[in-house]
Amino acid sequence: MREQVYQPEKIEKKWQQIWEEQETYKTIEDVSKPKYYTLEQFPYPSGEGLHMGHVRVYTIGDVIARFKRMKGYQVLHPMGADAFGLPAENAAIQRGVNPKEWTLKNMERIRTEQKRLGVSYDWDRYVATCLPDYYKWTQWLFLLFYERGLAYKKKAAVNWCPTCNTVLANEQVEDGRCWRCDSEVTKKELNQWFLRITDYAERLLQDLDQLEGWPEKVKMMQRNWIGKSKGAEVVFTVPTLDDAKIPVFTTRPDTLYGVTYLVLAPEHPLVPQLIKGKENEQKILQFIEDLKKVNEITRTSTEEEKVGYFTGSYAKHPLTEEDVPIWVANYVLMDYGTGAVMGVPAHDERDFHFAKKYHLPIKIVVQNQDGYPQTVEEMDQAFTEDGILVHSDRFNGLQKQEAIQTIGKYLEEIGKGKRTTTYRLRDWLISRQRYWGTPIPIVYCDTCGEVPVPLDQLPVMLPEDVTFNGKDNPLTTSESFVHTTCPKCGGHAYRETDTMDTFIDSSWYYFRYVSPHEETKPFDSKLVNKWLPVDEYIGGIEHAVLHLLYSRFFTKVLYDAGLISFQEPFKSLLTQGMVIKDGAKMSKSKGNVVSPNEIIEKYGADTGRLFILFAAPPDRDLDWSDSGVEGSHRFLNRVWRLVQQNLETLRSHPEIKVETDEEKELRRMIHLTIKRVTEDIELRNNFNTAISAVMELVNKIHSYPEKGNKGLLKQAIETVVVLLAPMTPHITEELWQMMGHDSSIHLQEWPTFNEEYLVLDEVEIAIQINGKIRGKKMIPTSYGKEEIEKAVLDDERINEWINGKQIRKVIVVPGKLVNIVIG
Repeated sequence: MREQVYQPEKIEKKWQQIWEEQETYKTIEDVSKPKYYTLEQFPYPSGEGLHMGHVRVYTIGDVIARFKRMKGYQVLHPMGADAFGLPAENAAIQRGVNPKEWTLKNMERIRTEQKRLGVSYDWDRYVATCLPDYYKWTQWLFLLFYERGLAYKKKAAVNWCPTCNTVLANEQVEDGRCWRCDSEVTKKELNQWFLRITDYAERLLQDLDQLEGWPEKVKMMQRNWIGKSKGAEVVFTVPTLDDAKIPVFTTRPDTLYGVTYLVLAPEHPLVPQLIKGKENEQKILQFIEDLKKVNEITRTSTEEEKVGYFTGSYAKHPLTEEDVPIWVANYVLMDYGTGAVMGVPAHDERDFHFAKKYHLPIKIVVQNQDGYPQTVEEMDQAFTEDGILVHSDRFNGLQKQEAIQTIGKYLEEIGKGKRTTTYRLRDWLISRQRYWGTPIPIVYCDTCGEVPVPLDQLPVMLPEDVTFNGKDNPLTTSESFVHTTCPKCGGHAYRETDTMDTFIDSSWYYFRYVSPHEETKPFDSKLVNKWLPVDEYIGGIEHAVLHLLYSRFFTKVLYDAGLISFQEPFKSLLTQGMVIKDGAKMSKSKGNVVSPNEIIEKYGADTGRLFILFAAPPDRDLDWSDSGVEGSHRFLNRVWRLVQQNLETLRSHPEIKVETDEEKELRRMIHLTIKRVTEDIELRNNFNTAISAVMELVNKIHSYPEKGNKGLLKQAIETVVVLLAPMTPHITEELWQMMGHDSSIHLQEWPTFNEEYLVLDEVEIAIQINGKIRGKKMIPTSYGKEEIEKAVLDDERINEWINGKQIRKVIVVPGKLVNIVIG
């Protein structure tokens, strides 16, 4: 029989069509099986299509989903599109197309590319966040938050991109410029919608301890973002402004007597009054204007130069009643804490450098534990360690931790402050001044004020009669959208023209996958409680804070509303590393992008999948290697030929008899490989070592005698093909059919290993004389120490080395070595 040549393009198209026609990967509700929900973060449908980073994520998720199906689970493995967002709107402006048309076209392109990869999605569950049957329920959820007092509108200073004409999150401002168009970002006061995520700060923090399946790095990033601090709020007053209060939060109330200045955020509401008529008034006003162009992350960076100006005004110290100079500086933000900090240069590193730069006084109020009397003159850095209070009036002699509590309590007693806890986390700004997003379901009536749209009037549809002029929010140009009727009084009303941040859409999409065609509610609670939490969530580390934090917030609100029975959305989290080429992350700007389509057309999807799994563990960065891709392709050809050359044996039913040592060793290798691959996938997600184990088995098969046991040979080759099935689904499906099987390989049961067959009859041990290896010997694994020692000492070759010398000691390490000490 003439051997067939491995033609990946042909067989991959063939099986993708069969899988689709037969709905092979449709999720079947089966109460007799345990559930498993595996999910990759869904893509944004940009005009660039998929890149190798996407391929890595989808391949990892697909291996897990296929493996779990073969292990007997009912698997939910869906896909969709995170389809709203600014890029589509910018494309509409630049290309003169409708963002919906542009997005839907890109969605279809990406779906086609995902299918070419052979990913086992249940396509019947596909959701797109930009379609009314999805964003209707995003609006419904917004109204749920609104009813529960968790959605509100207030005036706030926001990052504004004048080119994109929209608000930007802090994370979207890079070096003071828009992350998309590189325009200089300014600050702008706008009425904006917020969600009260701060109400959940403590729960979001505490419940991180329950997430055993999350990387510690991600949990730490969230802890830092939430930023819990315990301390005291201290009230300073300004005598010249009718004792106006300046509350200051500090984690170190024990250093209160060391305050030598206050620093306010330039945006602090008292600043205009404090500087009026003062020497630095114009400088500070210009300073405030300049800071509108600098984002908060840059301002608070440890590497950013600290710049400040004296306001010319003084505050009264709450305990000493001394005058304390008030400054403004770039590193203090109005949105964090109270917008004011107390300067204690002797005991805070940042304050120390600021005081040195501007020649401000330094007072030591915490002394070394050993009582060594430091002086300001000998200090070259702040003293931040534990110590004893000095120069602190009645609190002298107290230890740092005791002083923190005692002074906090005293401030409460005299009405000059209170002990408190603060969080770095701020409420979530969700307003965006753009068209391509979920409309906020609120109207404004002159008579009734702010009115939520009734549920039976959802969805509030995006209008078609809009103008994309690159200057105005397109929604404001639609007369049919802006003007409406008040749901309460029936009078004239105006619609909210802001749309929601797209992080809202992605905060609940994994709920919708469970019942994507539900028409009466966002999701079927009974099914959601069955399938969620997601068992394995796969995506990039760049979403470690915002997306994951927002999703956790949404889940807790839905739990509190009685819609679900769990409080965390993702049981286990796998954050895959980046794909690196030529020393940098793949990107068009660097000219180092490798297109998935290019790999598929040249080598086939299975080769691309195998390489991306084999080149590195999933949580590590992966270095792209053209020779590595070619090596993966050669291995698949080798497996293909192995099947082709043994088709007669594989299609027959030879008896398995294991008698010789060679047969026992091949059987052991079969079961050892099953064990290694199973545990590598199931326990560690180490797909690279799983593939390596299969490669070793292939090598073993090739060295097996041509006249060896045919039944055992068949079992070995079938094991190779089945173990590779989750990783290279097309070639294994084709080979399985060639071997004479009728049903899909992906519907087979995962093979099990027999521990008995893993035990070696004999093991080779090293024999040392005075610590130097002088030989090796096969020893039955059943032997104890005495039997091993006797077998070694009876060996003629070893006796030649001993040569009649006295044996002082024999050290036996079963299964490894025997060391004979002679002298």
